[in-house]
Amino acid sequence: MHEFLTGDKTHPFSKEIYLKIAEINRRLQEYGHNARTSEVLFDVEDEDKEGVLSYHSERLAIAFALIASPSGLAIRIIKNLRVCGDCHAFTKLISVAYRRDIIVRDRNRFHHFKDGSCSCLDYW
Repeated sequence: MHEFLTGDKTHPFSKEIYLKIAEINRRLQEYGHNARTSEVLFDVEDEDKEGVLSYHSERLAIAFALIASPSGLAIRIIKNLRVCGDCHAFTKLISVAYRRDIIVRDRNRFHHFKDGSCSCLDYW
């Protein structure tokens, strides 16, 4: 089991994780992902908001799982907070781009992302 905090760089594979996130961001742009910067509640410049979203804890966990687990294996994540709208859309696209089932238990419910859809039917 691994623990990730938003923006955390203490994990032994932090360098690889952050490189993977950059790769994922480039790949998902090809799938039409545009960051929902309105989800950023911090007082930061508009150009920095996409970077803030990129390092949410579930994204760090997903990047690590893509590096460390065999292709095709489901990714399982537990969060103590609710998944933000941008991370929800992002995870749906990852399930397509990387052909992975991703199961996230957040504060409110389970989300099972598969083939670009979520079991919550985008109501969370």
